[in-house]
Amino acid sequence: MFDLPGLAEIYKKYGDDFAAPIANFDIGGRSFDFDAAPVLMGVVNLSADSWYRSSVAGSAAEAIELGKRIAGEGAHVIDIGAEATMAETAVREAEQQVAALVPVIAGLRQAGVLVSVETYLPDVARECLAAGANVLNLTGRAHEREIFELAAAYQAAVVMCFVQGETVREVRDFSGGVDFMDEMVEHFEERVAAATAAGVSRIFVDPVVSSPRGGVERLRHQALTLLTSFRLRRLGWPVCNALLAGADYFAHDIRDIQAFFAVLASLGRTNMYRTHEVAKVRGVLGAMQAIG
Repeated sequence: MFDLPGLAEIYKKYGDDFAAPIANFDIGGRSFDFDAAPVLMGVVNLSADSWYRSSVAGSAAEAIELGKRIAGEGAHVIDIGAEATMAETAVREAEQQVAALVPVIAGLRQAGVLVSVETYLPDVARECLAAGANVLNLTGRAHEREIFELAAAYQAAVVMCFVQGETVREVRDFSGGVDFMDEMVEHFEERVAAATAAGVSRIFVDPVVSSPRGGVERLRHQALTLLTSFRLRRLGWPVCNALLAGADYFAHDIRDIQAFFAVLASLGRTNMYRTHEVAKVRGVLGAMQAIG
């Protein structure tokens, strides 16, 4: 599958999806053409449990400075979260998350930086939107109707993550060699319909399961998902991918993981790249564009 004949077979089978048109829209008043240029979503984590240590900020002031630095490296949007999404990490109450997130949102928006908030809780979404957040990175399904309504009211974009349980913390195993994209298309069709019915007019779909580890089967699943993400274009919306997985194979060069996966994501026509390594990924995507 991961050689030229395999890639050619994917394109032969699903080429119509590769050319399917997708919507363009503004985020926070800033217009984007998602096929013309990749959008980079940098990451700032407010939880000490987060696995990517260089993205963790210990205070609001540190988070604001980190977010501004990442924006200076080329990030179009800064995604901030107050709860790590790995299954073994601590759950934080909505009040704790709001107290951590709101000052950072205010500081970044004052600096003119577009802000995304990672959450699955309506109370967190409401307070963060009121503070100026432009994007909701929706990592759960239990309250998504209420969150869709909030996004519509504030004209915010929604990143709709593939969720196997109630939240992305519930990651299940994948069978080797199985293409789950048919399941994902069906999964997102229902949710996109619910979001648009609630008035949401800015949507990204994100098919990657949030887990950096898991051995060769998870690695193969993530790689195949990135390469075939273009199949989601039939839904009419841009695709966001988180550049995860592969930590088992980059033990001494962990900061290079996301640059490697950016190549696969680019081949799969990803429109927005969620990454902890904005400068590295920006360079890779620039080279990919240059060589056509």
